[in-house]
Amino acid sequence: MTQFLPPNLLALFEARPPAPYLPPPEPLLVDKNEKRPKMGGMAEYVGLFEDPDDTPPKPVVETREERKARRRREKEELLAYKIEQGIAKWNPAENHNASEDPYKTLFVSRINYETSESKLKREFEQYGRIKRLNMVYDNNGKPRGYAFIEYSDKSEMHNAYKRADGMKVDGRRLVVDYERGRTQKSWLPRRLGGGKGETRKAKKSKTQLLEEELADGYDRNRDRSPRSSDRDRYRRDSYANGGNRRSRSKDRGDDRRKERDRSRDRDRERRGGRNGSDRERRH
Repeated sequence: MTQFLPPNLLALFEARPPAPYLPPPEPLLVDKNEKRPKMGGMAEYVGLFEDPDDTPPKPVVETREERKARRRREKEELLAYKIEQGIAKWNPAENHNASEDPYKTLFVSRINYETSESKLKREFEQYGRIKRLNMVYDNNGKPRGYAFIEYSDKSEMHNAYKRADGMKVDGRRLVVDYERGRTQKSWLPRRLGGGKGETRKAKKSKTQLLEEELADGYDRNRDRSPRSSDRDRYRRDSYANGGNRRSRSKDRGDDRRKERDRSRDRDRERRGGRNGSDRERRH
């Protein structure tokens, strides 16, 4: 292709001439009269190095994950220390503002913040005569969502404890329990790691819930026939390994083939019926 180019463009593709030979330069004036010292090893300089015992340790650089883990550990230790201090200072007998007799007192929680003391008293007066109702407020005067209700008789308190739990007031379902702080020695409030219920425990992941459901189903089916247990085990393993998708797609393909065969048979029967009727008419 280059032979068809004009001369001005061919000159751009021509090779450069070789580099000319240059004789070695003359020695410097400094090197003419003085001889350079011979280059040796580093054996004579080893003693000048720093002693390893005197070498300071390398600074430890904390990674992002290590910093998060350290802060989380410090928070957990601080929280555990506060809980220990709170348990050591916990004395429910000093709380005389709740009620006079703890064995006649109910503890009502999850109260709507808009619910007044008079309305709460009207709701619980149907179970007995209330001697005292104390709704707890914070330092700013806002309700904290729980109260203590003291009845005049112990039997009335037991009646309210059995029947009022789960009662709905102002759109909130109440949790009713007897006062455990002064009646149960090992009782601790929620802020000190005690309380009632499992709402503050760590939530389980979807994988853990699925594994528990599969394990529960396997335990229920152990008493069944061996065929059903083998089938359930196969389904569980295939679902865990992702192999159930292939079996489902295969079943769908088989169903489609069967449906096609049925439709073809119907068409053949219709065609055969029409041909037979035409023949009868001709004869």
